[in-house]
Amino acid sequence: MKIGILTSGGDCPGINATIRGVCKTAINHYGMEVYGIHNGFRGLLDNDITPLTDKDLTGLLNLGGTILGTSREKTFRKRASSQNKPKLMVKTIQEMQLDCLVCIGGNGTQKTAAELAQLGVNVVTIPKTIDNDVWGTDSSFGFDTAVTIATEAIDRLHSTASSHQRVMVIEVMGHKAGWIALHSGMAGGGDIILIPELEYNIRNIGNTIIERLKKGKTYSIVVVAEGIKTIDGKKAAEYIAQEIEYETGFETRETVLGYIQRGGAPTAFDRNLATRMGGHATEMIATGQFGRMVSLQGDKIGSIPLEEVAGKLKLVNENHDLIIQGKRMGICFG
Repeated sequence: MKIGILTSGGDCPGINATIRGVCKTAINHYGMEVYGIHNGFRGLLDNDITPLTDKDLTGLLNLGGTILGTSREKTFRKRASSQNKPKLMVKTIQEMQLDCLVCIGGNGTQKTAAELAQLGVNVVTIPKTIDNDVWGTDSSFGFDTAVTIATEAIDRLHSTASSHQRVMVIEVMGHKAGWIALHSGMAGGGDIILIPELEYNIRNIGNTIIERLKKGKTYSIVVVAEGIKTIDGKKAAEYIAQEIEYETGFETRETVLGYIQRGGAPTAFDRNLATRMGGHATEMIATGQFGRMVSLQGDKIGSIPLEEVAGKLKLVNENHDLIIQGKRMGICFG
């Protein structure tokens, strides 16, 4: 069999480990031919495709980024200029005689892959996102690394906040889903955690900080997801810091963690998850299980139909056990 593999959307720790897991299994166990498609779905439009050998996979396990490159090509947009793109992509796949296309990516990638499957392309996908918002999988590689990086940053802010008796606001990634803020905020000992899924009252936040001071706690750590609602389009950390100063009069500083969360080497957990998911994807190809996304369910690697994934988001529920336990411990969620 001949398979093509691409990575699409934002970069994420563990992509290269996943490429390695797919390709090494395909080459060494199943005797498949593997072709790397460069710059996401754009590579199918530009016919930018090269063969991958076992030698090309050396050193990928701990390497950040993606050796195939990535893009945010919107193949199925309903614009006149985009109408021929799906047909061109299918033509490239047919000319290359690829038996299956492996797509590594987040929500947009899953949707594009589902649409390609409807056009008759054999597709297997692997979820990739630091936001952990892909529907149908308990976790995706990259999330653990992002949470670890954010937690380390929060740990460091504790010493600065304590030394200067300040309120420190740290903004982490998460436009619509607050998984990183929730997990890193809890792991890093955040006193206030704000996520897009839960409404917040700035006066309640201010009162929480004042009550902490009355108890002799001279500093507070506030962890916010970038996607929380603000006024006048202000950035999350900037807005919350200004409002806290206004409400309490306490000196408040903000820190935006930004793209640091997406770069660098993946954690051991993400390396192993990427390896397991990559290997399972290749097994699915060998057994003809197309039109499905690899998923982690509990501690087992399985798969679900792509049509169940496309267009959905996995969001934090207010009844999540970390939120319930956090509230019991006195942590404010808004």
